[in-house]
Amino acid sequence: MSSAKVLFGFHAVGVRVKTAPQSIVEIYVDPSRRDARMRQFVQRAQEAGLRLIEADGMRLAKLAGSHGHQGVAARVNPIAQVHSLDDLLDSLPADQPTLILVLDGVTDPHNLGACLRVADGAGAHCVIAPKDHAAGINATVAKVASGAAETVPYFMVTNLARTLNELKERNIWVIGTSDQATHDVYQVDLKGPVALVLGAEGAGMRQLTSKTCDQLVRIPMQGAVESLNVSVASGVCLYEALRQRKTG
Repeated sequence: MSSAKVLFGFHAVGVRVKTAPQSIVEIYVDPSRRDARMRQFVQRAQEAGLRLIEADGMRLAKLAGSHGHQGVAARVNPIAQVHSLDDLLDSLPADQPTLILVLDGVTDPHNLGACLRVADGAGAHCVIAPKDHAAGINATVAKVASGAAETVPYFMVTNLARTLNELKERNIWVIGTSDQATHDVYQVDLKGPVALVLGAEGAGMRQLTSKTCDQLVRIPMQGAVESLNVSVASGVCLYEALRQRKTG
C-alpha cells in the first residue's frame, strides 16, 4: 500500500479504470455530485468491481493536493512500465517509424501534462526529458494529461545530449525547434524515424542540446507573439509528422 499513488479527475481515473482496473486500490467520489457524468463514471467503476468510497470535497482536495479533482480521486498501485528507453526502442515493430518527443527544460507540470496528452494523441512512442531540467510525473501532470501519463512512456535521462547521440546511432533523425532556423517544420521530411526536440517556452533548448540536433526547424509565426506554448508547439510538430505519415 505504501507504493500507491493518487490520481484525480475524470479523465485520469477513467483511463485507469479502462486500461488497468486491477491496479486500483479504491476510488473516492463526492456524493453531492449527481450529474450524468458522475453517474456514468460510477456505473463503469461498479461494473469493473472496484471499491467506491464516498468523500466530501474537502477530503478529496486533501487526497489530490488540488481542488481540481472534479469530485473523483483514486488510490492506485504502479503499473509495470517498460524499464528503459533501449527496451522500448528494441520492442518497436521494424515497419513502424519511431516518433519521439524530447522536452528540454520543461519544468511546469501543467505543460508536461499537456505535452503527454498531445504525444498520446499523435501516436508518439515516448517522451524523453533530462532529470535535472524537467518536471516529474505527479498528480497534477496526470490530471492535465487526461490519462496519457498512463499510456505514454516518460523517460528522464541523466545526460540528454548523450541520449540524443544514442538515438542518432539507431538512425533516428534528431530535429530541434528554434526560431533561428531557416526551414519551417512543414518543409522537412518527418516520415522516417524522428525525435522532435522542443525547449521550454521563451528559453528554448539549451545550447548543447541544440548543437546535438541533426537539424533545426522553426514553426512559422504570422502574428505579433514570438513563440507558442511548448505543448502547442509539440502538437504542431507531432501532428505534422502524423500527417506526413498518413499521406506519404
